[in-house]
Amino acid sequence: MQRRSFLTKTAIAAGAGTATATITAPALAQAQPAVSWRLASSFPKTLDTIYGSAEQFVKRVSQLTNGKFTIRQFAAGEIVPGLQVMDAVQAGTVEIGHTPAYYYFGKDPTFAFDCAVPFGLTSRQQTAWFDQGGGRELLREFYRGYGIINFMGGNTGVQMGGWYRKEIRSLADMKGLKMRVAGFAGRVMERMGVVPQQIPAGDVYAALEKGTIDAAEWVGPYDDEKLGLVRVAPFYYSPGWWEAGPQLSFYVNAKEWDKLPKQYQAALEAASYECHVGMQADYDAKNPAALARLLKNGAKLRNFSKEVLDAAYKQSTAVMEEEAAKNAKFKKIYEPWKKFRHDQNQWASVAEAAMQNYLITATRK
Repeated sequence: MQRRSFLTKTAIAAGAGTATATITAPALAQAQPAVSWRLASSFPKTLDTIYGSAEQFVKRVSQLTNGKFTIRQFAAGEIVPGLQVMDAVQAGTVEIGHTPAYYYFGKDPTFAFDCAVPFGLTSRQQTAWFDQGGGRELLREFYRGYGIINFMGGNTGVQMGGWYRKEIRSLADMKGLKMRVAGFAGRVMERMGVVPQQIPAGDVYAALEKGTIDAAEWVGPYDDEKLGLVRVAPFYYSPGWWEAGPQLSFYVNAKEWDKLPKQYQAALEAASYECHVGMQADYDAKNPAALARLLKNGAKLRNFSKEVLDAAYKQSTAVMEEEAAKNAKFKKIYEPWKKFRHDQNQWASVAEAAMQNYLITATRK
């Protein structure tokens, strides 16, 4: 309660200015206009951790503005399909969207840095890069060309490597595999002999069941359990090397953002931070029990072999270097991002990884 009170006062103060900082919240709210927005999500309502985090976001925006700034949320397909949220925000069909940036990889691979690239940053590292490491500034410059302002909108943590009909013992088993996988991962998978498919969450189960695809990656145990993929593809692989810390984004139409009172802008940004932190915590709390249930219901947990991971890393590096050589926008972000990743992994090896690896071994005894 104390934290909520602080955020409310902070949002009000940001809009009030020093001369009117003593005005009470109700009085200030009455002076502000009523604003109503629509939010298009890339996800169905059944995915309560991802979709639900945006529900909390819109509630907090309303709370922080005393009900003056309201946002109505729509699930994927209710206004636009899940893969077209960015287009809807850009066109002004909706004022705001909640989506993963790598869905728009086909427009420009640079979008992936706002979400995840193969062998990229973990959740904590991604947040550090965006918030303190120059990522926000680099990405905001990139999004300016699309008339969009981006905000952090959650993170799932390291994702799983997907569900497979057959066991993947070697690189040869990847050849000809039809797999639901998006963005950069799809391009890398192609070089490993996989046939990538981009399919919305609601269609993944049917595609696996019918044999349209042989494998599919989604998120992790909690969300994967909801999709029921264990019933049609029992081999569950880890890690999802293409999504070490995929960040979701709130996309705001830049023209609509400029119309907002400063107090409302502050409220939206504060709410996005809460959503960002809350999603990761929610997944961390729910995934262990979900994985246990999946194993009980027939999931066969496997790790990718070193051969597969080495090939994936080699091809991932090659794909990103090639893109940087031909895409100036990509290169402008890639070069400082690459140095940040190197420095972060060096630091992680000193303390974080050493501690975590020891605890994993010790607690299994």
